[in-house]
Amino acid sequence: MDIPLIIFLVFGLFIFLSAFFTVKQQTSVVVERFGKFLSIRQSGLQLKIPLIDRIAGRVNLKIQQLDVIIETKTKDNVFVKLKVSVQFMVVKETVYDAFYKLEYPHDQITSYVFDVVRAEVPKLKLDDVFERKDDIAVAVKRELNEAMTTYGYTIINTLVTDIDPDIQVKNAMNRINAADREKTVAEFEAEASRIRIVAKAKAEAESKRLQGQGIADQRREIARGLVESVDVLNKVGINSQEASALIVVTQHYDTLQAIGADTNSNLILLPNSPQAGSDMLNNMVASFSASNQVGEMMKKTNRKPKSKTEEHNSYQAPQPPENPEIEI
Repeated sequence: MDIPLIIFLVFGLFIFLSAFFTVKQQTSVVVERFGKFLSIRQSGLQLKIPLIDRIAGRVNLKIQQLDVIIETKTKDNVFVKLKVSVQFMVVKETVYDAFYKLEYPHDQITSYVFDVVRAEVPKLKLDDVFERKDDIAVAVKRELNEAMTTYGYTIINTLVTDIDPDIQVKNAMNRINAADREKTVAEFEAEASRIRIVAKAKAEAESKRLQGQGIADQRREIARGLVESVDVLNKVGINSQEASALIVVTQHYDTLQAIGADTNSNLILLPNSPQAGSDMLNNMVASFSASNQVGEMMKKTNRKPKSKTEEHNSYQAPQPPENPEIEI
């Protein structure tokens, strides 16, 4: 077989096969004829005229994402980096505009994001940037939609995915938060301490009240016992004065015995002679007599009011009775 014929057949087969091409799903192909737009082909097996028609380009119809990092300044003069994620796509109806009107869509989107973010963030303080990041994202989406629709692009969503202040600012914010937490802890600890102190004071007050009530009951019973003891001694011919002396002496020696029985008691020096009980009783009787005389004098004074000069001249201090000697 002739070599030129073989070459011609191979060349013809190559041209025939070049007339067919495939388009992937979610992709559109722009076909031109002699450099002029001819048609847009969708997914599947497609046909074109070899050497006349050519594939000018392919347009992705999937949702794409572009991450833009912007450094800007807030209202309170804090430099912060924001990461804005823009999700966009080209719909089938606008493939012509997306292919012929805009050559570098990523650069165009980045420029609009920079413009919007640097117009919105300087109006806000750093704390407001964190709280109102959704408002920033909405503003970016609105501006991009108005601009990119003309070029055949649709903005699906915009997200402010990261806000990164300067490292020194973050450390200061962390210290502020830590101090605030410590303040809260101190307030709770102080409140707990106050509750413990109040509860302890209430418990002590209740304990003192019950202790006082017990002492009062004890003294009341002791007084009743003394009355009964005096009555019993009177029945056997011992008068009240002798009975009182006997009770005083008995309690005096009972106290000495109790102190001596306790091994942990401190040293206490007390008169321990029999005459000591008599002296204590005599002092008590003298005090009671003096008190009675003072009371009688005050009653007489209240019954017959006098001038201050008369009261001063007529008043005589009560004289204690002679110290009666009690035989024990």
